[in-house]
Amino acid sequence: MARKQRFRDDEDAAIDMTPMLDIVFIMLIFFIVTTSFVKEAGIEVLKPKAQASNTKPSKGNIFIAIKANGDIHMDKRQVDVERVGANIESMLAEQPTESIIVQADKDAKHGVVVKVMDAIKSAGADLKIVIAAEKK
Repeated sequence: MARKQRFRDDEDAAIDMTPMLDIVFIMLIFFIVTTSFVKEAGIEVLKPKAQASNTKPSKGNIFIAIKANGDIHMDKRQVDVERVGANIESMLAEQPTESIIVQADKDAKHGVVVKVMDAIKSAGADLKIVIAAEKK
C-alpha cells in the first residue's frame, strides 16, 4: 500500500495578504485620527525680540497675526477687528483649545493689539493669550 503524495504547489504557495492589508489600513486610520492639524495665521511678521521669552511650546492652534499697518490675519485671511471675536468663537467650536497665539509685528500699534486681546477674552473667558516673540 504505497501512498501517493500529491503536490499542491498552487495552493500551498499562495500567501494570504488580507490580514496584512487590514493592519496597514488600521495603522493609516490611527495616524490620521491622532494627527493634529495646526492652523497658521498665514503671514509672516517681524516679532519683537525678548530676553526673557519662554521657549516652551504652546498648545494653541489658533494664530492671530497683526501686521505693522494694523491688518489682522486669521486662518490665512484678513479680518476686521470687529470680526475677531466671532471668528475665534467659530474656530473654538471646530477645535477647542486652551490658548491663542498672537503674533504681533514689532511695529504694530499697541491699540490694535489690545483690541484683539479684548476680542479674544470676550470670545472665551478662560482662554490664555500667548504673545509670540523671538529670543534675543
